Parts: sequence; C-alpha cells; structure tokens
Amino acid sequence: MTDVQPDPAVPPALQDDKTMPIIVYACYIAGWVTGGVSSIVGLILAYVSKSAAPEWLQSHYVFQIRTFWLSLLFGVIGCLTLIIGIGALILLAVGIWVTVRSVVGLSWLLKGEAYPTPRNWML
Repeated sequence: MTDVQPDPAVPPALQDDKTMPIIVYACYIAGWVTGGVSSIVGLILAYVSKSAAPEWLQSHYVFQIRTFWLSLLFGVIGCLTLIIGIGALILLAVGIWVTVRSVVGLSWLLKGEAYPTPRNWML
C-alpha cells in the first residue's frame, strides 16, 4: 500500500472524504435499473467534484469520467448494430463492463488508494 500524502491545497476535512466517489460508482451501477439516467447524474457529480479533490481521489474521478464516455461510445455502437443482431450482445457487454469497472474502482477507493491506471480502457 502506498502512502498518500495530504494535499495542502485541499481542506483537511475533504482529504479522505470518499462519499462523492462512492455515490458516483453507485450511480453507475444503478444505471441497470434507471436506464442510464443515474449514470448521467454520476458523470455530472464526477466533473463537479474532481477539481476540489486531492490527487488520489482525482484518479477515481478520471476513471469514472472515462468509464462514462467509453460506455456511451460502445453503447452507441451497440444501438447501431442492433439491426444486424449483434447489438444486444454489445449492449449487454457494455453494461457488464461498466459494472465490473465500478466494483473494481470502488474496491480501490474503499482501501483508500488511488486508482492505479485510470486512463486504461479495460481495468
């Protein structure tokens, strides 16, 4: 486990506040039930919270923002390919991919660690 040094620019009360990234991960997972509407809420929360967060939490916000945009891209591809029959499989795979990324990100967050590779496409 790496030692995360406090960022002097961030108030001490916010140094270890994991509440907002947890909410964003929960919004992404809840996208299964809400038809993706909660994912948009999660994206907005991630963008708003990113600048005031310490560096280790910013890695989670970067990961969450990329997860949304990549899932949107692949979701559009899935919708466009519904006509030829493969779209349903792509959309299912995108949903599973978002859920897995959210659970893995949440596990790093609950350990109090930065996400190690927030710009990767997979995990």
